[in-house]
Amino acid sequence: MKSVPKKSNVTRLRPSAKPKLKAVRSRMDSAEWQARVELAAAYRLTALMGWTDLLGTHISCRAPNTHDQFLLNPYGLLFEEITASSLIKVDVDGNKLSESPYNVNKAGFTIHSAVHMGNHAEAVMHLHTAYGVGVSTQKQGLLPVTQMALTALGLVRYHDYEGVAFNLGERERIVKSLGDGGMLILRNHGTLTVGASIGEMFHRMYRLERACKFQIHAMTGGAELNALPQEVVNHAIGQGLEIYSKGGQAEGGKLVWAALKRKLDRDDPGYAV
Repeated sequence: MKSVPKKSNVTRLRPSAKPKLKAVRSRMDSAEWQARVELAAAYRLTALMGWTDLLGTHISCRAPNTHDQFLLNPYGLLFEEITASSLIKVDVDGNKLSESPYNVNKAGFTIHSAVHMGNHAEAVMHLHTAYGVGVSTQKQGLLPVTQMALTALGLVRYHDYEGVAFNLGERERIVKSLGDGGMLILRNHGTLTVGASIGEMFHRMYRLERACKFQIHAMTGGAELNALPQEVVNHAIGQGLEIYSKGGQAEGGKLVWAALKRKLDRDDPGYAV
């Protein structure tokens, strides 16, 4: 009896797709291609985390060696479908600078162009998860009641809801709300994080989302929350800033991002094409 070959989990390009991929890569330098691979990894990992909202929400990064161009997802692909070559390069006026049969999400362009233009962040991530949106609807926002929240709160800022982000005039207000923070709770809307790298941005979102999840679960239990003394709150917030800052133990999420990339290379390697 003939044995059935084991199916490989490695995504293989169809012969007809290989020349197209080669053509896409030939139109950019190695720095842009690497940025595309990193950003595509963030999209696939977001899908694996269960953080997606069908075609909604978005993750972007600045195109290397530019100040007014960034990479964004094609509006029409699920996050689990996004590859390095399918990402779209746009400028801060919304003009497409790379070939694609897809457009970009108008609200996504407003939010991400605002941060890239005004905050100088290299990477920006915006989500609509159940827990993040849940906390965004609560008047007091993220409460200082868990270690995950306390070590994030030094970077958390808030932006009031103005409707679906189609108005380019909101960009200045988003930047002002974010200020010197790295995590933004968009009230009645969702969460946003920025970073000096895609790894830092992603790790910040993981911390923020976990803090929101813990809060919702704690409040759902119905028991009275254990309030901490203000001096302990201040101390823990300071510890968080130290641990995750430049030179800290978890600087920029480098170790976490490297580990997540290894997982993705094992489980879903098709992103890097």
